[in-house]
Amino acid sequence: MDKDQEILAISRLVFELTKIGDADLDKMLARLFDLLQTLPGILVQPRSLILLQTSRRALIQVAQHGLPPAWAQSEMTIPPAGPVAAEEAEAFLATPASLDPPLVLPGLAADAPCFVLPLNEGEHVAGRALLFIDPAWQPDAVEFEFMSDLAKALSVLVSRCVINETLRVREVELEDARTDAIRRLGTASEYRDNETGMHIMRMTHFATAIAKAMGLSAETRELLAICAPMHDVGKIGIPDAILLKPGRLSSDEFEVMKSHTDIGKRLLTGEDSLIQAARDIAASHHERWDGTGYPDGLAGEAIPLLARICAVSDVFDALTSVRPYKRPWPLDEAVAWVRENSGTHFDPAVVAAFDLALPEIMRIRELYRDDIIDPNQVLNFPETVYSSADWVRWEDSLSVGIDVIDEHHRYLFDLANDLFEVVSNKRGAREVARVLKALDQYVQVHFRAEERMMDHYGYRALQHQQRQHGQFEERLREFYNELHSNPLTAQFEVLVYLRSWLVKHIVHEDAHLRELVTSAAV
Repeated sequence: MDKDQEILAISRLVFELTKIGDADLDKMLARLFDLLQTLPGILVQPRSLILLQTSRRALIQVAQHGLPPAWAQSEMTIPPAGPVAAEEAEAFLATPASLDPPLVLPGLAADAPCFVLPLNEGEHVAGRALLFIDPAWQPDAVEFEFMSDLAKALSVLVSRCVINETLRVREVELEDARTDAIRRLGTASEYRDNETGMHIMRMTHFATAIAKAMGLSAETRELLAICAPMHDVGKIGIPDAILLKPGRLSSDEFEVMKSHTDIGKRLLTGEDSLIQAARDIAASHHERWDGTGYPDGLAGEAIPLLARICAVSDVFDALTSVRPYKRPWPLDEAVAWVRENSGTHFDPAVVAAFDLALPEIMRIRELYRDDIIDPNQVLNFPETVYSSADWVRWEDSLSVGIDVIDEHHRYLFDLANDLFEVVSNKRGAREVARVLKALDQYVQVHFRAEERMMDHYGYRALQHQQRQHGQFEERLREFYNELHSNPLTAQFEVLVYLRSWLVKHIVHEDAHLRELVTSAAV
């Protein structure tokens, strides 16, 4: 290959690789192998990978062709940080064992020869691409130059991929900023008559569980999750004397209370799709399927679907929760009442979905509870369908002997496995950011519930646990921030951290919580 042929080959490679798309480095490596095979004298093997440098100077495998992904390794760990590398300008030959630090790849000999292609972004070292070659190939000077030029082209493509994934993370943040006012307004209305704010979380999760059982799209469920907290936003305009009255409302007082639907409708004015959905829910979640509800007496499918779902979710949580004017209903009585009112108060299709989602709804009631966890409570509800992934595996040996805490831990495992599914299926940094944010929100609920229980029962290691919890929450926030600098390495690191921290914390810290079972029973 002469210089003109090399320039032409590089141009063709870049053109072909650009057509792959900007978010799948695995496909890029596979296509690169196909293209390199067509070049005379370039004897590559169908094995390659990309290592990118993290903020802690560790090199992490983020893409591969013909080799197992990093998460397929049974004992996956974050590699140690190496010395700060100077920018490498030229491609060079090496073996996995000769690299610094040495690279161990399952099924690949430590002395397998490879071309190391430095990936640089300006003066910044981004990482390396490793292309494994035929052991008999002895590259000449032009072929070395070709690989160095290929490294520069790959650097641009990888950098573009990182930038585009970073932009997708920023899209999530922009969407959150757009919806944050809606969430805060809904939460503000909730805190007026519910000090913990858990009703709004339970009701929202009930609603999304029902929507999933109805087969509604992920986009519709996301819209519901954002807007359901706004169902009672109009209560901001209801006087405390009525809103917080411990007894039954008079007919005049009830008419004032009913006006919260009209107030919510007036507050939520605008053409934005989120505002419209929130307005439908706030205005119509007290309408009834038979047309006897308020404020407009809508009936059947004239009631917006999301409002019909929220009607079941809101009433069920109200029935099973403490209110200033009543005690909570027993669970079986509340479920029976919802079923009995199918076709009159509620949409029959929503009630049918409520029945299908009941195991998840019962789980949500325990996880997002208002009261202090009772260490002796025995959970008895239908088998919950847990995450299908097995990245973090729940085993009975991880039980701390407190049913509610065990269920909290299983839910954390589910969220970690959801993150694994997003990363392993290459659904992109946008979805990684969403799941990571959901995980961050839930761990705050879990940790505060756990800490209230510890404090109530005088647990001796409360302060130690609080420090551990705080460190974990801070680390999650760091990972989220790192998605902005390199989303490809950050998602890998958070996976490893989650699997290690969750299991170790349960085994070495939370296992001692079983002491509370005995002390609480005395």
